[in-house]
Amino acid sequence: MKRFFSLALAVGIWAIFPTTSFSQSSQIGVTDLGDVTHSVAFRQVMKMLGNWEGKLYQSDGSPVETSTNFKLTSNGNTIIETLIEDGVEMVTTYSDKDGQLVVKHYCALGTEPMFTVGGMSDISLSLVSDTSPGYMPQHDNYVESMKWTLDSVNPTSFRIDSVINMDGEANAQYSQFEKVQ
Repeated sequence: MKRFFSLALAVGIWAIFPTTSFSQSSQIGVTDLGDVTHSVAFRQVMKMLGNWEGKLYQSDGSPVETSTNFKLTSNGNTIIETLIEDGVEMVTTYSDKDGQLVVKHYCALGTEPMFTVGGMSDISLSLVSDTSPGYMPQHDNYVESMKWTLDSVNPTSFRIDSVINMDGEANAQYSQFEKVQ
């Protein structure tokens, strides 16, 4: 038996419907992979599947070209985001552990911050730094928080607000994306 996932637009709100896109298998050879269940937060990240392009506006207002791709993998258990900012590639993984969203960002700053869900609505997801990696704002450069907000009028557009700790200072920045596929 195969599981299928994709995104569709229903009355201006993103929804997940069965389809032949993002095919996942429930077996590898004779090994049954079991059922895949997702937290509400993971399903929120699934709304981002696909390719997006846009601009990052750094803390001083400088614009930078950016693109991102969200891909469902590992039998539907993980989403891999590949983010490119000004030609520099980074990766973020999203998965569930014990019903909670686990997020790890492999940053161009050389750090690997982890995040927990700070808040959520139908059109937004806030992620805050998990303290387990032990990063200290006074000493380490890392992403402190991220908040995605889908445009409620145009769900093929989203904004991400983030705070980057750089050299002991918290720097707010944002990106604006449009879906391209």
